[in-house]
Amino acid sequence: MLVVPAIVGTVALPAYAFMPGGETFGASGAFSLSKAEAQDVDVSSLVSGAPLSTEAYEVVTKADIEAAALDQEARDKAAWAANLASRGSGSYAVYTVKAEGDDYPWWDQTPDDYGGGLSPLRYYYRECVDFVAWRMNRDAGVTSAPWKWDWSNLASGSAYAWADEWASNGWPTSSEPVIGAVAWFPYNHVAYVQSINADGSVNIEEYNQNSDHSYHRRTIPAGSALYLYPPG
Repeated sequence: MLVVPAIVGTVALPAYAFMPGGETFGASGAFSLSKAEAQDVDVSSLVSGAPLSTEAYEVVTKADIEAAALDQEARDKAAWAANLASRGSGSYAVYTVKAEGDDYPWWDQTPDDYGGGLSPLRYYYRECVDFVAWRMNRDAGVTSAPWKWDWSNLASGSAYAWADEWASNGWPTSSEPVIGAVAWFPYNHVAYVQSINADGSVNIEEYNQNSDHSYHRRTIPAGSALYLYPPG
């Protein structure tokens, strides 16, 4: 008879949630044995008939990974070739043909859009900035490492910033074109000034002017670009 009051006293105690450090939340209410027993679950016999599924795991070797990487690289190159071929006529649109007048040494490397990396000048292959950096090195008589100009001492990988970086370095800029200067366009593009015509128009050479990562030549009005003169 003495056991019953002890049980009743225990059941009537409120339940608390304790936090680290001894702090408590508020009381959650008195414990109810009848409510607790109501949580018993009777699992239907239909469950035992549910299908079971297991996943099979395949061991992948290093050779498998390398083969898959080579296969993906081949698919990327094929996709790039098809992309160029679909852009129209002209030698620049053919992946395996180097355009006449193009002396850029990395003309056949995979561009960043298709998983390519950085050129020795530390810009992405076949971008306008890499081509212009190459021409500036060539004009300085440097055609192999160690390079005179690269990303570290010329300008950033974004053509948009080149004019500001020229100004911050104290290098001259002008609205008057000179051969060998950088033609800078505010729509994030740079080109190389190849020659100037008698009427004042400017012949430029460039890469990636229309996002095809290829070589182009065109003539522009002198006033359509700002000219960044080659640093001394």
